[in-house]
Amino acid sequence: MMFKDNVRIEVKAGKGGAGAVTFRREKYIPRGGPDGGNGGNGGNIIIKVNPHLRTLSNLHNNQKFKAKDGSKGQSNRKTGRSGASYTIEVPAGTIITDSATGIVLADLTENLSEFIAVKGGIGGMGNFHFKGPSHQTPYYAQKGRPGEERSLLLELKMIAHIGIVGFPNSGKSTLISKLTGAKPKIGNYPFTTLSPNIGIMRADDDYHSLVIADIPGLIEGANTGKGLGIDFLRHIERTRLLLFILDSTDDPENKFKILRDELALYSENIFKRDYIVALNKIDLYSADKSGELLNIFKDKSGDIFLISALTGFGLKELKYALFNKYWEIEKNQSSRDRE
Repeated sequence: MMFKDNVRIEVKAGKGGAGAVTFRREKYIPRGGPDGGNGGNGGNIIIKVNPHLRTLSNLHNNQKFKAKDGSKGQSNRKTGRSGASYTIEVPAGTIITDSATGIVLADLTENLSEFIAVKGGIGGMGNFHFKGPSHQTPYYAQKGRPGEERSLLLELKMIAHIGIVGFPNSGKSTLISKLTGAKPKIGNYPFTTLSPNIGIMRADDDYHSLVIADIPGLIEGANTGKGLGIDFLRHIERTRLLLFILDSTDDPENKFKILRDELALYSENIFKRDYIVALNKIDLYSADKSGELLNIFKDKSGDIFLISALTGFGLKELKYALFNKYWEIEKNQSSRDRE
């Protein structure tokens, strides 16, 4: 299935039903009064989070959605049936923007949260409402009001606690499969990952877990759209902690600098985010060479770990560090919120 992280759609709510123009016709009451009921309200368009969705691939660009119209009013003051609403399902992390104004209407970050994108029109009043001392037989009723309509931009910014960032072939997919049990596509060629992979890393007590997103590989110039570009950089925005994974056999110091520069050019806020560095493929090095790598990175801010995603070396220590660092960030954020 093709990954989509933004899509433009057209939504139109249902029209309200017209009020009825009817009169009572009962035995012994030859000239019964007006009894036309109101029209039913039009249906809404609702956008709701489905916790099982991970992309916007179920939607197509410029797709049109319309709710049902309300029914006409009936005799005996009966209100017409309301039009059925239409629900559009999206993944958690979907931002809804009015295409015409650029105003953000909703940010659906919680499972099962929902937003009424457009409201249905109100049904018109039947002739019963227009009876008066000077007008006892009104032959008119209100028309139903039209429903709202608008063009919307849906943009997905994936919700994850930790974002794994690295160049293609740095071992991100292998690492997330070992830490979370996820089964991403793994191959020895660039851009194996064409869409973010999500996995759940569980603590040993099984009561705590963190969601990890494997962000597709970045390259130099990604902030300007090169490679997979900013289409996937945006998915790092909601993460609290970054995990840089570097191929220790491929000039890791320079590659780390490039990654940091790309994040700084894309977003200063993301650049300042807490991070941990994992030097991968350490199984290809001797102990002396591994020590040299640690010395190269010892002046970098952030914790440094030597790992082999392939063999599992160092993954237990890395896992504990990710949990501890994340809960430290959460604790500090809670303290700031209380101030």
